[in-house]
Amino acid sequence: MKNGLIIIGLICLIACNASETSSKFDLMKYGMPITIAAPADAEVVSEDLGFMKDITVKHGDDYFIQILSGAAIELDPTRILADKKNEVVKGPFFSKMIHEEDNGFIFEKKIDDQNINYDFRYVRIQGDKEYTFQTGLIGRFSEAAVRKMFESVK
Repeated sequence: MKNGLIIIGLICLIACNASETSSKFDLMKYGMPITIAAPADAEVVSEDLGFMKDITVKHGDDYFIQILSGAAIELDPTRILADKKNEVVKGPFFSKMIHEEDNGFIFEKKIDDQNINYDFRYVRIQGDKEYTFQTGLIGRFSEAAVRKMFESVK
């Protein structure tokens, strides 16, 4: 009986955590033909800046993604990513690369030993549009939270 309750509790815990960010979240109604894995009740803010679109998807303190889209000047994601990487590495608080893939990377930002934050960039080309995914501009994110966000936009 006791083992059965433990198993049921574990199943519920796994199911709750899996559904937290595994549902497909379609951003088409906000003007962006992109689907990501995000909590169903995430808050979305969409801004049309004329030459680019800026959408943020936020849920709690550990899930905050910003997606920037505009006309693709370059259609080779490798080149675009190299430019993004160069921009990040030149930043004043860049500390080190944590993870790299063909279309994105995760990196550490360090102000001092007490202030370490993580961020990512992920690039997607669809038609003649470039989509850049990154963490939201406000907040401190753990490496685990950023890895989860990174995976949710792939």
